[in-house]
Amino acid sequence: MAQNHQTESKNKNDKNQGGKYYYAHGRRKEATASVKLYAGQGETLVNNKPIEKYFPSEAAKVEYLKPFHLTQTVGKYYAIIKVEGSGKIGQLGAIVHGLSGALKKADEKHHPILKKAGLLTRDSRVKERRKYGLAQKARKGKQSPKR
Repeated sequence: MAQNHQTESKNKNDKNQGGKYYYAHGRRKEATASVKLYAGQGETLVNNKPIEKYFPSEAAKVEYLKPFHLTQTVGKYYAIIKVEGSGKIGQLGAIVHGLSGALKKADEKHHPILKKAGLLTRDSRVKERRKYGLAQKARKGKQSPKR
C-alpha cells in the first residue's frame, strides 16, 4: 500500500512540474514514447530514471541530444518521458522522434530544421512476420532433401 502512495505522489509531482508542457508521441519498431517537454532547466527522466542512466553509452547521448543541437536549444528544455516496448535501440529512436515532435510544438520555426534532418518522420521499418511453411525465419526456406 505504501508503494502505491509513493507512485501517486510522483505522478502529482509530474503534473505540477513547471505547469505548461508540450506533449508528443514518438514511435520506432514496437517502442512507443510519451514525451512531456518543459521549458527551463531540469533533469530529463526516462521511466523515472535520469536519461544518462537509462542510456549510458556516448553514442546514445549523441542521438538523444541531436534534436536539441540542431535547434540550438540545449539546456533550454527538459523532458519527462515514458517509454515501453521493443529494445533499447527502438526505445531510443522513439524518444528522439517524440522529442522532435515536442520541440516542433514548442516553436514552429524548428519544423524545417527537424524535417530536413529526418527526425519528424516515423521510421516505419518493423520486423517481418514469419510465414507458414518456412523454416524459423521470415524468408528462410526449408532445406531440400533431394540429392
